[in-house]
Amino acid sequence: MFLILSQGYILGNPLTSEHDDKNARIEFAHRLALLSDKLYKSIKHNCHGEYVNIDPNNAPCIKDLTLVTECLANLDTAQILEPNCAYASRNSSKLKWDRRLIEEEPTDLLLLPVVPKFWCRIYNYIPSYIWANDERVRQALRIRKGTIEKWVRCNESLSYTEDVFTSLDYHRNLSHTSLRALVYSGDHDMLVPYLGTHKWIEALNLTVDDEWRPWYTMSYVNNGYHLTFATIKARKKTQPI
Repeated sequence: MFLILSQGYILGNPLTSEHDDKNARIEFAHRLALLSDKLYKSIKHNCHGEYVNIDPNNAPCIKDLTLVTECLANLDTAQILEPNCAYASRNSSKLKWDRRLIEEEPTDLLLLPVVPKFWCRIYNYIPSYIWANDERVRQALRIRKGTIEKWVRCNESLSYTEDVFTSLDYHRNLSHTSLRALVYSGDHDMLVPYLGTHKWIEALNLTVDDEWRPWYTMSYVNNGYHLTFATIKARKKTQPI
């Protein structure tokens, strides 16, 4: 999320550098006790701290990353306190670790006679599928018949090529303004870990105005610029009654 205000801006779980943010997932998983010390030590040694652009001939590194994938397969990567839906992981590609940045679409659930009692966060998207694919809704929105078979939340069939690999320079330019910034991260989000976000903030070479304190917040300044970084404590979602 990127919200611009008249005197500043707010960034929520920002994907700033895809490489660095993905690379931070391994350390994040270890810090939150999702990976054993033994596996973490092995993967750091075999992959040399690089978990995204891997040498295809580095068999020990690939083996370790495969073990990481298997270890974390049953977790919701956006909220590690919650389970991953069984169907959502069956087609996901795990190396370039982990290249999947969004959950897969819950279309299979629409084919079931009853939604499973075991609740997963992605089930919340089901109403949008029902609504957007309703013929009356399509008519109201003046969607021409035959233009699209069905609406999906994220169309991954497009042949899109990334042309902005990092927005760090953009943030560096902002740090020379008089704006106030709030950057926050969910501390149980493994898609864009707070460790990666903190790393790019540190790369701006700002002056620390307020040192770390629980539950992880820091403040930085640069002349008239002021940035606050904070983590948001996880709140486990429960199934509605």
